[in-house]
Amino acid sequence: MKTLLALVATLLLQMASVSAGPVAEPQHLRYERMVELPGDASGQACVTLDSTVFAHAATESLNDLRLYAKNSTVEAPFTLTESEPQHPEDESAQVRNVAGGKGEVSFDIVMPPRPYTAVVLDLAAKNFFATAHVSGAEGIGKRTELGSFELFDLSAQHLSRSTTLPLQESTFSELHVELHLTPAPGSRGSDFGPAIVKAASVPPSREAQTLYTTVAETDSISQRGHETLAKIAIPAHVPVERASFVLDPGFDRNFAREVRITATPRAARDRESIETIEGEISRVKLPGTQFGAPIDSREMSVDAVLGANLRSSAMVELAVADGEKPLPLRSVRLEMRQRRICFDAAASEAPYTLRYGDAILHASLYDYARRFVPAAKPLVATLGAERVNPGFVARVDRRPYIERHPELVWVVLLAGIAVLGSFALRSTRRHSQSRWEEK
Repeated sequence: MKTLLALVATLLLQMASVSAGPVAEPQHLRYERMVELPGDASGQACVTLDSTVFAHAATESLNDLRLYAKNSTVEAPFTLTESEPQHPEDESAQVRNVAGGKGEVSFDIVMPPRPYTAVVLDLAAKNFFATAHVSGAEGIGKRTELGSFELFDLSAQHLSRSTTLPLQESTFSELHVELHLTPAPGSRGSDFGPAIVKAASVPPSREAQTLYTTVAETDSISQRGHETLAKIAIPAHVPVERASFVLDPGFDRNFAREVRITATPRAARDRESIETIEGEISRVKLPGTQFGAPIDSREMSVDAVLGANLRSSAMVELAVADGEKPLPLRSVRLEMRQRRICFDAAASEAPYTLRYGDAILHASLYDYARRFVPAAKPLVATLGAERVNPGFVARVDRRPYIERHPELVWVVLLAGIAVLGSFALRSTRRHSQSRWEEK
């Protein structure tokens, strides 16, 4: 028992030493990029990372990313940021005081205590045009007019639907909405009453919307049966989170088309990771002289978080249903959320150098990252072309076997705990049996 306890203690100490990780040395980082500051400026600077960094970094988590000032071998502290809204999920909003009838419906929406730039209405109605007059108020105070917005559902015409109120950024605690609804052309008349108002939700503010960086793009478009196809190869480790479609600028027809995105790993061992994502792209543009105010609604992107290339490169196939006639696609691109490294830059230490490509390194831990407060307008640094580090020397991995395979520490530790538990259980049973025999 004592020997086993000593072994567990030794393993815990070994885990602590493994977690410390090796020290980064510039000559062991295979790739480098110049980071240029604008002019002679100093202060908080941020540079956007591209797909090449992810493709050539040792891991998808960028554990081996290191930054150095000019002529320095000492790491410059930085933090890695990822573009995402402060409130990434839609929030439900309470709808109350619903009233009206025969195409005239009014109601109030209790808004969340944060800035917002849109409200999505859940309307149980189809084939309609609607004008929404919106005003905001704080409690029982005076209402402020926020504008009129066009909503629609053109299901009968095989087109899209929009029930979103696109507002300027506001913080009113309550909104008042008045809807005037009319049947869309070609549909049977409907008595649009209060029952159509089901719910409302508030998406993240546009002021804090996610920014995207292009991962890969192609203008090679082909036809297969009744589909328009594009194929894009992506390297391992590169995040893909959205697909965007670009049409010929002269195309002005309304449409709604289904999209299918299929990602297939190149490595045979990963073929079980084939994934398919479905979505829709659409456009509705109608002149103001036809149904009130003009309508111009476009949805040309599909959320597509892919994992097929986590371990190996992958081929992504993007298929758009042709409908009556193929869409004139100009190009298709895959995108990731914008990732940046931010640091305190000094003009006297520029240009900085970003280096990566050492699989042994653990993620850097800087006090700067823990204390980081993003500036309202940081300096925008630029990332130069990638090149192989001219002083690169391959690292000789002299770590003990247990450090190169830290997962074995956990296996042995869990086995030790199981054995200790077994000893304790048997000891308890023997003790209970002895007491029973004494009685």
